Amino acid sequence: PGLAQLLQPIPFPDVALADEEFIRQILPVIEQIGTDPRCEVHQMVLGTRDDKEGWLSVLCPSSLACVDEGSAWASILQMLISCCCKRKKFLGMLVKSLGACMLLALRGNVTAQDVLCLMLEWKLIEGSDQSLQVVTTLQSTPTGKRRYQALSDRQMHLRELKGGPRKLTLPSRSTDADVNRMLSSGSFGNLECLSLAFTRVTSACAEQLIKLPTLRYLNLWATQFGDVGLQLISEHLHKLQVLNLCETPVTDKGLEALAAIKSLRKLNLNSTSLSVETFETLKEMLPSLLEVDVRYTDAW
Repeated sequence: PGLAQLLQPIPFPDVALADEEFIRQILPVIEQIGTDPRCEVHQMVLGTRDDKEGWLSVLCPSSLACVDEGSAWASILQMLISCCCKRKKFLGMLVKSLGACMLLALRGNVTAQDVLCLMLEWKLIEGSDQSLQVVTTLQSTPTGKRRYQALSDRQMHLRELKGGPRKLTLPSRSTDADVNRMLSSGSFGNLECLSLAFTRVTSACAEQLIKLPTLRYLNLWATQFGDVGLQLISEHLHKLQVLNLCETPVTDKGLEALAAIKSLRKLNLNSTSLSVETFETLKEMLPSLLEVDVRYTDAW
């Protein structure tokens, strides 16, 4: 208890928290504190005040300080939820980490799935689209599907969330496997907007993207989505109007294929290997194109 209390205010500078070696050394200590069965110990991973971040925030899977894919965070969360923190106030605070909960739930973590069910049950998630994303995440695994079904049986109001979301944002650090798991889990016939920005996806996920014929907005900013994927979606996503390829490894070989998507209205090619020649070709071949970002390219 004494050590837990001493570490609760996170008595380390930001430069230490950004150092992977330091985090790997302190991680077992914090995990032991966060999974200690005594409330006066494991509650020390929470902030000293509501407006202060605690170790639970630092080790969150969506945090830069996470070095273990969220394993310690999930263990700590399991202790908190199963012991003394299964309260609406705590879950309301945890909504800030909704993306992290969805990512772990998508990968089969039952604690994260339970947390998402509680958030739905207590109506802590704002907006029907975001709620639909959570429902879709739960339905993507057998354990999540069972938990959501049990919740639906208890909560009549959840029936109106069926039908699939119009907007979907996958959490940062999501992989091609996560995209495959998510998009294979249910109906996405209504999906119009998909953001994979800052995830770890590659061209491999294009095989799933082409199954979304109603897609109008696709954000691939800062991913490893390349020419092969770009050529594939250009052949299938003919309703696409907005495409963000900023900071992706695409080249002229893939970008030339975009000429097939006549519906494109906005295109972000910032910080790509776009040439002047390909840029001129795209402007000529895409009559509906109204806005193009070519900063930090040869066409700038």
